[in-house]
Amino acid sequence: MTKEGFKSGFVAIIGRPNVGKSTLLNRIVGEKIAIMSNKAQTTRNKIQGIYTTDDAQVVFIDTPGVHKPQNSLGDYMVKSAFSALHEADAIWFVVDASKKRGAGDNFIINRLKEVKNTPIFLLVNKVDLLKKEDLFEVIKTYQEDAPEWTEIFPISATEGDNVPELLETVIKDLDEGPQYFDSDQLTDHPERFVISELIREKVLQLTQQEVPHSVAVVIDKIATEADGIVHIQASIIVERPTQKNIVIGKQGKMIKQIGTRARKDIERLLGSRVFLETWVKVEERWRDRPQALQSLGYRKDDF
Repeated sequence: MTKEGFKSGFVAIIGRPNVGKSTLLNRIVGEKIAIMSNKAQTTRNKIQGIYTTDDAQVVFIDTPGVHKPQNSLGDYMVKSAFSALHEADAIWFVVDASKKRGAGDNFIINRLKEVKNTPIFLLVNKVDLLKKEDLFEVIKTYQEDAPEWTEIFPISATEGDNVPELLETVIKDLDEGPQYFDSDQLTDHPERFVISELIREKVLQLTQQEVPHSVAVVIDKIATEADGIVHIQASIIVERPTQKNIVIGKQGKMIKQIGTRARKDIERLLGSRVFLETWVKVEERWRDRPQALQSLGYRKDDF
């Protein structure tokens, strides 16, 4: 039963690719639930992170980076990002302080102008990469031809600068409401999804530029054996045989490195020893085929 005076609500985090949305979400919940990479378009699904205190619960919706779609997967990602705006009690628009305002930012800003009766916060991220005297000019560029921001917060998601103050502000403005999730729950996604994302993150971090946008990960089996070790079988899906060769690597060195790094994060997530088996499979043009996208976990209604 939710106690009297308890506050709750949903906050959508939106922005261009690689502005630090997932890093911010992980910082808030204290665990890696959204994968991080320096490659654009890392987040493909709306990932819900849950932050709970004795007096409030905030459900954060980390959306895919908004970009110009090149295929059905891209269309899915952009529709997914904008649909979150209609589910939220507040919106955090994250921009990269180290880069100039661009066409992608303007595209999002124009969509934000259409949002009514929802607080919209401008989060100027990566201020640790900026000289203090330059910050005012960056903020000024985002005040021109833009919505009237409810609040403007310069932050560093990696260092945690101003993040506690940001949380305090958004909670203060939430209405009283129920506790949607258990206090110790950090995400609404099942373990299978988070595990697949952790494996995909390692592929993004380790492989060449031509591979990341073409990769998906499917968890084929999870089973806890009598010895307490969790056995996981996963398939890494790519679009071309050349990409398969890259992911496997010379004498299997790349796939081994991917597995070793992913296993460490999965063990941290599960709190158990893990035996991870991975295979690489080719599904030609899977990003352009709605049926393939659906089989890989993307909702049919969103593409």
